[in-house]
Amino acid sequence: MPEADPASAQRILDAALMEAEASGWYDLRLHAVAARAGVPLAAVLQHYRDADAIADAWFARALAAMLEGDPPDSGDPASARMETVLMRWFAAHGAHRAVAGAMLRAKLHPSHPHHWVPMVFSLSRLIHWALDAARLDARGLPRQAEEVGLTLLFLRTLPVWQHDNSAVLERTRGFLRRNLGWLDRLPRRH
Repeated sequence: MPEADPASAQRILDAALMEAEASGWYDLRLHAVAARAGVPLAAVLQHYRDADAIADAWFARALAAMLEGDPPDSGDPASARMETVLMRWFAAHGAHRAVAGAMLRAKLHPSHPHHWVPMVFSLSRLIHWALDAARLDARGLPRQAEEVGLTLLFLRTLPVWQHDNSAVLERTRGFLRRNLGWLDRLPRRH
């Protein structure tokens, strides 16, 4: 019997991730999430309008994890600081990396154009937060280069991360390390 008390958004999110691990993201059903969380279906709706909102909450959790912890050492090169920050995002998905990848693919599905534009804005916000977390402070054209270059690199890193079977994401870290050096050549404010 479901609990009468309202369920927390985090509990429902965790239940959705576990259900997606078992059934696959494409086959996720919110009634199964409610059952797994031990709440009525209406409690899921209180927190999440649909499965896409659950995906957004999962990515928001990874963004928060990216911003947690000590800031990278300002004496480190820009590339090392950005590697630290981006690896926090990738690592935050932990055991649910396959589900996170399926979430992204579902958002890109041709029958879901209503997800495409919000995804662009979410990606832009992620990159801007990464720049702030890494304490990168270029201005003008160098700042634009950071934004565009990091967006493209992040998108290129996603498939590497999806197929990185190492526990510590060695392939992902190595790919970032090999492809972030250009940040060290941009002019910086002092």
